Parts: sequence; structure tokens; C-alpha cells
Amino acid sequence: MPKLGESITEAAIITWFKNVGDKVEEDEMLLEVATDKVDSEVPSNVTGIIEEILYQPNDVIKIGETIAIIKVDGTVASKPKSKGTDKQAQKPEAAKKKTAKRPKPSMAQPAVASASFSTANSNTFFSPLIISIAKDHHISFEELARIPATGKEGRLRKSDVFNYIDEGRPYKFAQPVVQDPTAYRIPQLTFDKGKGKIVEMDRMRQMIADHMVYSKHTSPHVTAYVEADLTNMVQWRNANKKAFQDKYGERLTFTPLFVEAVAKAVKDFPNINASVDGKNIIVKEDINIGMATALPSGNLIVPVVKNADQKDLLALAKDVNELSGKARDNNLQADDIQGSTFTISNVGTFGSVMGTPIINQPEVAILALGIIKKRPEVIETENGDEIAIRSMMYLSLSFDHRVVDGFLGGSFVRRVADYFEQFDTDRKI
Repeated sequence: MPKLGESITEAAIITWFKNVGDKVEEDEMLLEVATDKVDSEVPSNVTGIIEEILYQPNDVIKIGETIAIIKVDGTVASKPKSKGTDKQAQKPEAAKKKTAKRPKPSMAQPAVASASFSTANSNTFFSPLIISIAKDHHISFEELARIPATGKEGRLRKSDVFNYIDEGRPYKFAQPVVQDPTAYRIPQLTFDKGKGKIVEMDRMRQMIADHMVYSKHTSPHVTAYVEADLTNMVQWRNANKKAFQDKYGERLTFTPLFVEAVAKAVKDFPNINASVDGKNIIVKEDINIGMATALPSGNLIVPVVKNADQKDLLALAKDVNELSGKARDNNLQADDIQGSTFTISNVGTFGSVMGTPIINQPEVAILALGIIKKRPEVIETENGDEIAIRSMMYLSLSFDHRVVDGFLGGSFVRRVADYFEQFDTDRKI
């Protein structure tokens, strides 16, 4: 599995374009894989006959793992040795069984007869990610087996485990054998979910669901709101957008103006440009602004404007237009969505007055920008208070209260609003 982008450590196989026995040419597309939210095609690095396919669709593979054996000029391409011993070169079926093997019972996890209690999922294979989550939350294999599974072929998904944890782990104290029939039992709640058309989530929607549940579970969300007068910015943009496009060949939307102001505010409050690593706070050196963008399918993706604080308006407009175009055409690459340190979501695009966005992990804050709406406002003039028509916007900042306190969060979003309001109407394009 080749390296597919910065910080990507694993990829899920979507489909193979070739079968065992097929001939493949060098640089011919061999398979399609998924990394986070981007699908990528992987070419063959040699010409030959496919001798063996080691992993199947939906398997998650570490970068650097051998995924297929190709016979080249009458010889089989040797498998690169992975870390550790040659035991890791065993067939994936054996590897899966090894991964799924349950540990021997310990004092904290007594051995019980599984026939004495019912399980919610019959598939006893648990992925390394599920096992890691269970270990962090001290969830036994018996308890995992009781969690309702929604994954393909009855497999337990990350969102299933986090939903179960959010519900208070109702099966945590469930006993395999009920000694006293009159003892209190945790109620097994069922809900009437109604009837209607059933639409199965596509892979990206499942990943978004997992990411959102994980974010809400990880970060205690707090949201701060401010109101900003964008009249000067709106008037300047409307007066210059045609000249800007004629001069540079780039559309001038509000997004690069928003990114510019946010990058300035991040420089003023660098601790908002951070992530959490255990008990440590990592304050990022680069200011990379993610833009939450809707795809044609309706799913959400976050392309990233790299080093936004170092670019002028023209460079920002080029980046924004290019990334937006790639998103519309489903042509975003892995590097286009990597490395974000702070995210903005323009909910005003959909007509929303304001929003309460969910933090894009592992960041610690996200800014939602509402619709720009003309309203009568009381303003101070040389003649005293007057009522005037102004272009107003609500800004809402959701932040991780583990590391961002109300003072920092409130000060930051207020500073963004100040940059909006203090826009220079004499600015030259």
C-alpha cells in the first residue's frame, strides 16, 4: 500500500479492478482505496500476472503493507518484510483470526458460559480500532458482544460503540447468569423508529457520522456568538468583483475575504490554532484554514487553504476557487483535505441565520458564518444615533472547553468580527 498523503497511516480497499490470473501493466490502475474522505486509485508499480490478492474490499490496510503478489517475468515479486517477524506475512484470513482472538480471562474479565446470555451481534470479529476503544473504556469482549451492530455483515462499527457509551453502557453490569429473578435488571429499551423508505448510508456518510459522534464524545462543546456589521465589506466586494475577475481571471467571493480575516485573528490568538494530545496542547505553527464544503452528493468535506496567513487576496481567491471546483467535480486529492488547523463553515450559504458547528477533530474550534442580511440598525453618527440599513451577520464559534476557555473563545470570535467591520473600503485590488 503506497503512501497516499501527509499523515495518512492506513487506507480501506473499495474495489479491485483486477482478479487473480489477470495481467496488469505498470502504472495501470490496480485498485481503488479510501483514505478518510477521499477515494484514490492505486496503480501497479510493475508489469506481470496477479498471483495472489491478499486483502478484500472493506479491509483496512496499513501504509506499507503488501496487498497483492504479482509474478514478474516468471518470478513472484518478493514481499517486503514488515516490522517484526515473518508471521505478519500470513494470509489475511489467518491474520484476521489472530486479531479477533479473544484474550484469556483475567480477574477483571471472568470466564463465563456464553450460552447463558444473549448477544446483540453474532459476528465476533472486532477490528483493532474497536478493540482499542474497548480497552480505553475498559469494555470486556462479553460486553462488546451485546452492543447492537450496524456495520456490514453484522460488524461492530466505531459509532456503535460510542453510541453505546453515550447511552450510559446499559449492558455494563449485565450478568451472564441471573441468580435472583427478582433482582433489578437494566431495562432493554426499544424505540419506535417509525416506518418509511429505508436509505442505506453510503461509505462517506458513515465516516462523517463516526467523525461527528467521536467529536461530540471527545470535546466538551461550548458555543459563543457575536454579531458583525459587514456593510463596508459587502459594498467593497460588490464594487470590485467584476474588475477583480477582469484583471486576474478569478471570481471574488466572500470566502477568501473571510479566510483572510480569520487567519489574522488566529495570529492574534495562536492558542485557538491547536490540538490536544493527551495532557498536552499542541499549538500549531502553520495556519491552515479548512473550508467546510458540500459535495454534489450532499455529503460534507473540508478542503484546506494552506498557510493562509502568508497569502494575499489573489492567492487566497485562487486557492478557494480551485478547491471549490475540485469539490464540485469530486476531484479532491488526499493532500487537499489534510493539515487543517482551524475550520470555518459558511452556513449562510444555505440561508441559515447562524449555526452551532461540531468541531473538526483534532482541532479545538470551528467558526460558523451565518447569512448576510440587510436590517435596520441603530448606528452612531456625527449627528447622534440614527437608523440605517446595514448588512449584518451572526458568527458562532464552537470550541473545546478542555483547552479553550470562555475568554479566549469570546475574544477570538469578537476579533474576527472586528476585522470584518473594519474592512478598508479604499483597498486596491
